[in-house]
Amino acid sequence: MSTILVVEDEDILREVIIDYLIEDGYKVLEAADGEEALELFQSNSVDLVILDIVLPEVDGWSVCRRIRKKSNIPIIILTARSDEDDSLLGYELGADDYLIKPYSPRVLMAKVKRFLEKHSGALDGMIMSAGGIVINIGSRLVAVDGNIINLTHTEFEILAYLMKNKGIVISRDQLISKIWGYDFYGDEKTLNSHIRNLRAKLSSKGKCIVTVIRYGYKFEEEQV
Repeated sequence: MSTILVVEDEDILREVIIDYLIEDGYKVLEAADGEEALELFQSNSVDLVILDIVLPEVDGWSVCRRIRKKSNIPIIILTARSDEDDSLLGYELGADDYLIKPYSPRVLMAKVKRFLEKHSGALDGMIMSAGGIVINIGSRLVAVDGNIINLTHTEFEILAYLMKNKGIVISRDQLISKIWGYDFYGDEKTLNSHIRNLRAKLSSKGKCIVTVIRYGYKFEEEQV
């Protein structure tokens, strides 16, 4: 049974989310402020975090940043603002997806299910290696020239998909559909932000992810 940490300071909204999660068979931990959320995360094994941004004590941005330093579990941000800068900041801090209030609880549940299915390591044991990058799908570990690097859930999924299709140009629409599904609420800037973060973490190997102008991306083992 997967454990979900719900961080929301509005009691009614938090209770609605919890009811839906319990109905879908998940174990739920709940926090009404950022400090409590971090304490629960530290003392429990958590598989996914649903995180409101505007919180008392410690805000959602800080919670996201501190969780991401310790874990690559999926983080879904909830925000009452549709400001593009807010969503991009969330992705830069390591969030995997976001929903703007008001949202459909069932859409949230669909995202939770999708992330957990991907994060469970359904292809356990599969290892891919190219360009000095090694990925273990089961353990979700990534090594660059023998050094382990920490990727978010979404960064890992993007890298794995591009490496699996090495040499093939993947359109932005294909990549968005594969990683987030057809109910994706962001735009190409969201994908670009994740690609930029991924390249930075891959350091010199980031050049293996090649931009195909006005179309998409591909993974190339060697650059001329």
